[in-house]
Amino acid sequence: MWQSIIAILGTLAGASVTAWFQQRGQRAERTAAATAAHRRDALDAVTDLVTALADHRRTMWLREDARLSGTDWTGLRADSHTTRAAITAPAVRVTVLLPDLAATAQAAATATYAMRNATDHATLNTAREDAITATDALTHAAGQHLAA
Repeated sequence: MWQSIIAILGTLAGASVTAWFQQRGQRAERTAAATAAHRRDALDAVTDLVTALADHRRTMWLREDARLSGTDWTGLRADSHTTRAAITAPAVRVTVLLPDLAATAQAAATATYAMRNATDHATLNTAREDAITATDALTHAAGQHLAA
């Protein structure tokens, strides 16, 4: 009889240990999947923001070049409003998903916005280079953050 009780207890203990290991493995898989999803979402947010900044930077250069050259820039002004609005959503996503990069993302956006109302072509080109540098800093910081 004792042998039966010991066998039953051994079976129960083995099943309990097996269940514990399975739960632990499933928890680890869920954590890894959540981490991978967050990383993918964060990378998408940074990519979308950098793309939107590049689009706005290009549009602002065309707009300000036309304005400084004295040509009609009405259509380009409307385009710049569209590209500026396109920055908002990815900037929010970066801020929420990667709060450590919020200041760097804001600096890149601010540098891009600074291209507006350039006093001459040299100032416009300098502002464009500053915007490119700030966006490159965002890309670099995101790469380091996501690689960690």
